[in-house]
Amino acid sequence: MPPKSPGSARFGALSRRIPWVAPLYVGAVQAGALATARLPRARRTELLRANSTNVESLRAGRWHTLVTSAAFVEEPLSLPYGAALLAALGTAEVRWGPGRAAGVFAAGHIGASLLVYAGLRGRMHKSASPALRAVRDSPPDATARAVDVGASYGFYATLGALASTVPHRGARAAATAGLLALGIRPVLRPGRTFTDAGHVTALALGVAIGAGSRVARAGRAR
Repeated sequence: MPPKSPGSARFGALSRRIPWVAPLYVGAVQAGALATARLPRARRTELLRANSTNVESLRAGRWHTLVTSAAFVEEPLSLPYGAALLAALGTAEVRWGPGRAAGVFAAGHIGASLLVYAGLRGRMHKSASPALRAVRDSPPDATARAVDVGASYGFYATLGALASTVPHRGARAAATAGLLALGIRPVLRPGRTFTDAGHVTALALGVAIGAGSRVARAGRAR
């Protein structure tokens, strides 16, 4: 087998430093959002709700929404948010490779969705009266049927993992603490939503994943 030419070697190294999965994902989400926005309001709401990780969907066993919900957004991505999402996912892809970056995103998205679901189920169970709990098919409240789609849980998890893997200890501590403070702040306000709790949960999951991988690398280096 002939040796690779210097040009092909440089091209291979360059291709590993240029993210392609992140732009493809963000572009697909934006294209889908623009197409969905053209649907009639009732059809659009139906489509988004069918792919939402809300209590009604997961309680009915529609577990595929844990994956498909990351492919939909309620509105087309704004330029600042889309740029931030692309920057975070692209940076993760360059640093870790497409597979690991996608794994962190998926772990944050699915993990936070399940934890929020468990919290909402527990809250609904405690707040319901015995007579209401006895009615198996009682209608869900607005939160149980809320539209819950988007890339934000995976985005927050990726940010947390990136912050907790910054090489310099001081910068790592500052970045991690700053992100966690920003994530917790919306949860403390009176008008908080379950999505706010999901964001800080995803952020904490990302920080934990990043810290775990950093400890594992340090152990292998010894």
